Amino acid sequence: MAETTGEALHPHYGRVWLTFFRNALIRETTFRSNFIITIVTRTFWFAAQLTLFVIIYGQVRTISDWTREEYFAFMATAMLINALVETFFMPNCANFSELIRTGNLDFALLKPIDTQFLISFEKMDLAMLNQVLLAGSLLGYSLLSLGTQITLLSVVMYLFCILVGVAFLYSLMLSLASTSIWFGRHQGLYDFWFYITVFARYPRSIYSGSPTGEALRFAFTYILPILLVVTVPARVLLNKALEPSWLTVLAAVAAAGGLVGSRWIFNWSLKSYRSASS
Repeated sequence: MAETTGEALHPHYGRVWLTFFRNALIRETTFRSNFIITIVTRTFWFAAQLTLFVIIYGQVRTISDWTREEYFAFMATAMLINALVETFFMPNCANFSELIRTGNLDFALLKPIDTQFLISFEKMDLAMLNQVLLAGSLLGYSLLSLGTQITLLSVVMYLFCILVGVAFLYSLMLSLASTSIWFGRHQGLYDFWFYITVFARYPRSIYSGSPTGEALRFAFTYILPILLVVTVPARVLLNKALEPSWLTVLAAVAAAGGLVGSRWIFNWSLKSYRSASS
């Protein structure tokens, strides 16, 4: 009996995550039309973005120091990071204010599992994984067209930098979602996340050359390092020099700091929570 109680109090998080994944898969297969519509709309968005830059590169040879194929690799990297964030984290952070409004956060707090883990992973939008396939196809095309020599080290570093980018965006999203404790519905702050992350869709180097661009480049590199999320992994994979070279380290430090900071903000916000029964 004691062993059973111990297992209940200390759940196997990998097994719990697989249960969440299985529930999400069942939900997607149950509502197949919604699953198909999401795939179709995301594929259309991918095609629209690709067509836009094909047209742009029909007029110019490079954008800053990025050729067409290099920029496609950058675009694929951005899609890959966004797909992981939107699949595993966005549905949960978007639902956090609803848990507070309905009082269902009470049940999450009572469960014998870490609350942040439960809030972060309970829901998944598996249809968004379609973007991973699209991004992989575009990335493969870009690398083959460029003839870039891919080594095991570059692949490992690329995957590490992808995880760094996902971790940073997750920490930013969780921090904003935590404000729901004080503000209730946080649609404005949720929109703020999209407004800020739009800067990450473009390479860091394109912001140089004007006072406004330099100000944005400095702010989103050293204060809120959004510009490092995609630029660092894309340059690592393409063997394009980073200026300065230690930006990879800065990105990793920012992600680690973001995870620690968002954890603190989340737990601090829970201390201000008044349950539906109180």
